[in-house]
Amino acid sequence: MTTPPPSGSPIRVLIADDQEMVRTGFRFFLDAQPDITVVAEAADGEEAVALARRERPDVCLLDIRMPKLDGLEATRLLAGPEVADPMRVVVVTTFDLDEYVYGALRGGACGFLLKDSGPTLLAEAVRAAAAGDSLVSPSVTVRLLKHVTAPQAEPAAAAPAKPAPLTEPLTDRELDVVRLVALGRTNAEIAAELYVSLSTVKTHLSSVQLKLAARNRVEIAAWAWQHGHAQPGA
Repeated sequence: MTTPPPSGSPIRVLIADDQEMVRTGFRFFLDAQPDITVVAEAADGEEAVALARRERPDVCLLDIRMPKLDGLEATRLLAGPEVADPMRVVVVTTFDLDEYVYGALRGGACGFLLKDSGPTLLAEAVRAAAAGDSLVSPSVTVRLLKHVTAPQAEPAAAAPAKPAPLTEPLTDRELDVVRLVALGRTNAEIAAELYVSLSTVKTHLSSVQLKLAARNRVEIAAWAWQHGHAQPGA
């Protein structure tokens, strides 16, 4: 996995979107942040993959629908399970919930952001990805997980894999962390809400992943929704 940028160094970002106005808007806002700099832009998926491999940005922002190579395949090539040194990819999409989101998850994306989420959340998603965390638009999280846990959900092939049955009970504090993950919180937000350190949150998440045999945060969140731990105060 690409290592986080050195302390004090700006987060280097690649933007890939076939709409020039979108790229220009993202660049304008991100370059205005003191800790973020845009190092490359791409108008299609093939160019995005080539530039990412050459520039090795800290975070790649990829649209889903692009010419030549779509964002799903580009994500798989840059962050998939077969990539020796995967990059951090955040999918920025207009789609709340469909097979594109599932495909991006399977392809290794560490974040999902709706294009109408606003510039503040865009910067937060970049910072979260660069720090090895993930950020998912709350509306995507809720709709995704309601879909995953619905009795008549899409065929299993389209949805994220469900975690194996729990073999060891979670502690009360681990359940607190799981609940906040299910609500779309980042590690930093979880730490602030629970009054613990960021390293403590990461330790709890590692333990939860082992106990649930979950591959990622979405599978952790899916377990929480399936077992009634996804509501505030649950």
